[in-house]
Order: sequence, then structure tokens, then C-alpha cells
Amino acid sequence: MEKYSDINSLTNKLEKINYLEVEKNKNLAEFASFKVGGPADLFLVPKKVDALQNLMPLIIESKLPYFILGRGSNLIISDKGYRGIIIYTEALNDYQIENNIITAECGLQLKEIADLAYQKSLSGFEFAAGIPGSLGGALYMNAGAYGGEMKDVIVKAQFVNQQGKLIELTKKELNLDYRTSILQEENPDWIAVNVTLQLKKSDKQTIRNKMEELHEKRWSKQPMELPSAGSIFKRPPGHYTGPLIEDAGLKGFQIGGAQVSIKHAGFIVNKGNATAEDIVNLINKIKEEVYKISGVQLEVEPRFLGDF
Repeated sequence: MEKYSDINSLTNKLEKINYLEVEKNKNLAEFASFKVGGPADLFLVPKKVDALQNLMPLIIESKLPYFILGRGSNLIISDKGYRGIIIYTEALNDYQIENNIITAECGLQLKEIADLAYQKSLSGFEFAAGIPGSLGGALYMNAGAYGGEMKDVIVKAQFVNQQGKLIELTKKELNLDYRTSILQEENPDWIAVNVTLQLKKSDKQTIRNKMEELHEKRWSKQPMELPSAGSIFKRPPGHYTGPLIEDAGLKGFQIGGAQVSIKHAGFIVNKGNATAEDIVNLINKIKEEVYKISGVQLEVEPRFLGDF
């Protein structure tokens, strides 16, 4: 495996930063909800925002590629891994709650935020309780489910730029739209560090009932018991992906360890031994067959990381 000649030099500098874990050749499969993927050359875990601010200028100076990894719930990682640096944000998980405002760091899981909101009798985040991602990933994708989405509750967000400086953007400046944000459009090199959410006071039992109702819907209709990356395709205008894939005769169709879910054809699941190559081959098969019968060009929702 080819390595960058200056990765050792960079590692030595990074190891001097406080509140930063540094590891080489870390396998990434355990950090992705699909449970596939090879090793990263360098794996960094900042435990404070200061550490992230200090490491960014060093990475930019090194000219090595890098990627921000949250919960890996909307990601397909190459079997060959990633030739570069992974910045893993899960340890950035502090939060503050004041009245109906929650300010949370981006490594916090959406379920954890939903539980915090419930404990404080705050409504508006129930839709996200079952989404298996981090707050940073949810901001990047403007994640949503069951009629709610992040743009309904976001007030503002803070980012660290490549120079290690803090930047704050308002909700309007974030350009939140269906499964997209400014992070996908213009500034992919900004790293989200915290998000401010505005919720509404409500009855605690009403919030709990709503969370349980959505949990039951999700588990009854989606293959939550198997590794996946959620909906594998964006919803095309005027259609639903599940029926399109069923009409193409692909429900339950399998390549290697990757299968079109029997429970919901809009999902691809890892039956236990899938590779990223299996998943990509199955995605291509679905796109080809759906286009043949419907003329609809499906667009993949998860991101791809590494060499495919």
C-alpha cells in the first residue's frame, strides 16, 4: 500500500496537540453503518474544538487529503480504505440547554439530542430520534424523516475553517434544502463544530408518544435490524424509490453479501459479508433496471469515500 512520504512528519506534529488522539492504519468498517471499508492512513479524534482548530492548519500545510467522519450513517467506504486523513468527530459531544434552545457539538448523536429534548419537555426534534447519525452529518445532509427536517429547527451553526478559525452562519446562510446544505455547495472544507436548535415547550408525554410512534413506524417498515446506509437513493420527483425498484423485480435481489431489502426495496442491506464492491455493483444494477422500465434516473443519496 502506497503511503505519503510526509505522513510521519505530520504525525509527529499532530501528536503534540492536546486533546487529540492519533492512530495510523485504522480500519474504518466499524465507523460506518454499512460495516464495510478498509483502513485510513491516519485517524484523528479531536476531543475539544481547540484541538480541531490546532490540527487544521497542519493538515492544510501537509497537502494530504482529509475527510470529516461522523457516525458514518450515510456513507459507503471503499474496501481499499482511504489514502489520507480521517477526522472523526464523535468525541465532540458537549451541549448546553437554555429555555427552549439547545446548542450541541456536532459529534452528538441525533437520538441523544432527541432524548435531551424530551427530558426538558422540548418538542420539534422527535422526527430525528430514529435517524442513526450525528448532528454534523444531519446538518451536512439537512437530514429529515416523517415530515420533519433539520432546517425546521436550526437557528445557526459554527464551523472551523482550514485556517483553524471559527465561523458562524445563520440558518439562511446555511442554504438548507432537500438533503443538501452550503457544505455540499461551496465550502466542503468547513468543519461543523456546533449547531443551535430552537424547539418548543410541550407536554412530556405527548413528546414521548410521538417518539414511540415514529420508532414503531421506522422499525415496522425499514430494515433496522441489518447494516445499511438508510435510503440508498434520493426520492425522484413524482416517484417513490421503493415501488420503482419493486416494479423492476429487484426486491430481495442480491449481489455477494449486499441485498435489496425484503422489508423495504429503497434500502440495500449488508447480509453479513458484503463488501463495498458488492454494494456498488448492486446500486448500478438497480439504476440500470429502474431506468429500463421507468425512464427514471435514480440518484444515490449516501456519499462515497475512497477509491472505487
